[in-house]
Amino acid sequence: MRSRSIVGTATATAAVTVALLTAATATATAAPVAPRTTAPGFLTADDLPPHPTSPWHEGPVSKGLPDPEPFCMAGAIPAQAGTYHRIFSTEYDTHASQVSVRAASAKAAGKLAAKLEKRAANCAADWLRKNPGSSASWDDYGTVDAGDSAHIYGVHTAPPESEHGVNLFAVVRKGAKVSVVRWAQMGTLEDAPVASFRTTTTMAAARL
Repeated sequence: MRSRSIVGTATATAAVTVALLTAATATATAAPVAPRTTAPGFLTADDLPPHPTSPWHEGPVSKGLPDPEPFCMAGAIPAQAGTYHRIFSTEYDTHASQVSVRAASAKAAGKLAAKLEKRAANCAADWLRKNPGSSASWDDYGTVDAGDSAHIYGVHTAPPESEHGVNLFAVVRKGAKVSVVRWAQMGTLEDAPVASFRTTTTMAAARL
């Protein structure tokens, strides 16, 4: 599937570049969920695309949103009582996160999933508007037959004179629950493990 490329016209600041490359590596600040939580089910480290040289490490399922919020999703996921997250990391630059929301109803969950899918589809263009002089591309990898809906997108960002970054997003809905999974590392869309991430997406729906 061919990626959609976007090119900017001015110069991005170094501060924005550093923030982009390091945002997802920050640890969550919320407290771990107590036993018998009403949190939706979450992925485990074994559900993520295998890293060639490092095991995945999983953090606790915690209440609220991670800090910082997932790339391109800031402000789109409600910080409500039914919101939880988990952070994953490797010994290298590859990292991942999952944020899940228990919405008020299946209808509300459908609206939230549509909003998050739109954020993922517009991610490259939105990022480029904030980082002129850079380049970005994206791909719609289509739906996955899992849950009530599941959709995968890929986003590549390239600040000037800095490392390229690639992200995969999965937006999954099952009943009144919605989950967004983000996988990220340095590289381009050609480096993204799309086939393995489809399996991750299926597991995310099963665990919800």
